Amino acid sequence: MFIKSDNRHLYLQVIDRLKQDIEQGVYKEKEKLPSEFDLAKLLGVSRATLREALRILEEDSVIIRRHGVGTFVNSKPLFTSGIEQLNSVTDMIKQVGMKPGTIFLKSSKQEPTEEDIRRFSYSKNEEMVVIERVRTANGEPVVYCIDKVPAHILPETFSHEEESIFNILGEEANRRITYAVAQIEPIGYHDKISPILECDPETALLVLKQMHYDEMDEPVLFSVNYFKADKFRFHVLRKRV
Repeated sequence: MFIKSDNRHLYLQVIDRLKQDIEQGVYKEKEKLPSEFDLAKLLGVSRATLREALRILEEDSVIIRRHGVGTFVNSKPLFTSGIEQLNSVTDMIKQVGMKPGTIFLKSSKQEPTEEDIRRFSYSKNEEMVVIERVRTANGEPVVYCIDKVPAHILPETFSHEEESIFNILGEEANRRITYAVAQIEPIGYHDKISPILECDPETALLVLKQMHYDEMDEPVLFSVNYFKADKFRFHVLRKRV
């Protein structure tokens, strides 16, 4: 099982070999890898070389290391999307052939926070409708969603049964979302949300915050979505200017 030497740094060859073994099923998703001592011996490299390779593989989310337990093959993300594409969670789930679902948690009217007033450019007298839901894929919870919409935009009789907030705004409020300004950041275990999404303690979350605008450039929706990092991966297309 020794890796074949070439002109590249040895740790790069180890990375390629481990990725190849994972792709070929030698090591399966969520399976524990051999100990550093045994794996270094199998590959014919030093433990220092192996550790550098494992460090990079962990940064690339190929593996996950659990302190005091071992190193495991990370799950491949089910959903990938370009962050420059404005897709609803419903569409993302449908695109991989899975059935989207919704667990409605609560909906309430609240006074706007200082940030809400700044984001929507509204007065303190404007109420906000805050909707909290869990989105599921084939019954598995994958996204925790918090959506904020100015109360005057939504009709009093809007349906909570509609899975897509985009559809609610488009069909029931006549506000078609055309673009959004987004911010994404990773966080660790969240005491409230991680258990609801049935996350393992080491599973991180990707938090996507978006302000959505309609055809008149009016801000109509602010959303905070917590994605399971082992299920979702976002990328961005960058062009040279």
